[in-house]
Parts: sequence; structure tokens; C-alpha cells
Amino acid sequence: MRRRSRRKRAVQENHERWLITYADLITLLMIFFVVLYAMSQIDIRKYDVLAQSLHFEFRKSDTILEMGSGVTGGLDPAKQPKPAETSEKVDDPDKERLEEKKKQMEQDLQDLYKVIQSYVKANHLEQLVFVADTSEGITIRLSDKFLFDLGKADLKEDASPVLARLASLFKQLDNTISIEGHTDNLPIQKGGTFQDNWGLSAGRSLAVLRYFVDQTKLEPKKFKIAGYSDTRPVAPNTTEANRQKNRRVEITVLRGR
Repeated sequence: MRRRSRRKRAVQENHERWLITYADLITLLMIFFVVLYAMSQIDIRKYDVLAQSLHFEFRKSDTILEMGSGVTGGLDPAKQPKPAETSEKVDDPDKERLEEKKKQMEQDLQDLYKVIQSYVKANHLEQLVFVADTSEGITIRLSDKFLFDLGKADLKEDASPVLARLASLFKQLDNTISIEGHTDNLPIQKGGTFQDNWGLSAGRSLAVLRYFVDQTKLEPKKFKIAGYSDTRPVAPNTTEANRQKNRRVEITVLRGR
């Protein structure tokens, strides 16, 4: 009977004793984290006082860097050389000369515009000469009424005074001068000098150019010419008055060239 009771007690031994150790470990960990949490609650005021004190002590100490301050060697703004004051406008002699030249050229164009307007009014040429200040430059529109006979490109004698006056003004300018010939849309009569309006418009611009170069001795390199036929009308070619407006030579003193 005794042997059986001993065996029964051996079988009933507790195998979960390890849970006690595990529970103790968990308890210790919880206590550890509670302590950490308690230590993490910083007094803001005390922290600021400490930070200011440390900052003051480090900043007042001698630095190992030139022009620095404090042990940390930070740069002291008071010891730094002030940068040289730079002007917003950089002095560039070439740029200044170019700007002055542009201003002078623009002033010359405005003076030219006023002089030609005064000349046209003084000589009652409003119906024959039109002057305009455009984006390209100062444009002088000359009617073919006093420049050429119908279908021809030979300058009339009446054209000389106006062209001579323009030449005297052009001598004072360095700008490029464009001469353009224009016609109406009526076809050229057969048997004439020109086959079509292209040839007539180009011949008329060339005749004006030759007057400036041969008669008044202006430099050829100042000019460029073109003939546009009836492709650039200033009025619809529906009436004789409008066609008369389209038969013209335009002389433009180009801006900025």
C-alpha cells in the first residue's frame, strides 16, 4: 500500500513552476519602464536654465578658430568682415556706350520725324507725302503721283526737291534705310518696259535708290530695297482713289540699326 501512494505523489508533481519566474521578470520589466517614464518627465524651466548656462560658458571661452567665438568655434558675426557693398548697376563701359548710342539713335529718329512733318506741312505736301512713326522706324510714304508716270520707273523732276530734302536728313543718320516699291493690282500694258507689277515695283525702288546714291552721294551700304508688286496694299483696290494710294514708294529709316 505504501509503494502505490508514493508513485501517485510522484505523478502529481507541478510542472508549471517556470511561470513564477516569468511573472517575476515581467514585473521587473514593468517597474523598469515606469522608472524610465518617470525620469523622462523634464522640467522645461530647469532645462532652459541649464541650456542657457551651458551656451554662455561655451561661447565666452576662447576659440581655436580665427574670428570664431566659444569652444565650439562658431563664427562670431561681430568679428566677421563686412562684405563689400555692390551696386545694383554693374559698371560696364561697353554696355553703357551701347545704351547711349541706342538713346541717341532714337532721339535722332524722333527729330527726323518732326522735321519731315514740318517740311510736309510747310510745302503743302499732305496729299503726296505721309509720315508715320511705326514699330520698324520712321516711314515716309511717297505717292507715285509726283514720282513717276503711269507704268514707268523714271523719276519726274517734281520728285527732286522732296528726295533732296530727305537725303540731307539721311546724311546725319547711321540707321539702315529700306526702300520699298508698291503697285496696284492692274496689269501692266503690253509693250512697256516691265512685264508685270513685280518688275515695276522693283524698278521704282531702284530708281529712288539711284537718286540717293548717284545724285546726293549717300553711302550705298545704308540702303536696302525691295519690290512687292500689289501684295501689300494699304487700301482695297476697288476704286481709283484706293489704287492711287497703293501706287507708292515707302522709305523707312529702320529703328535700332
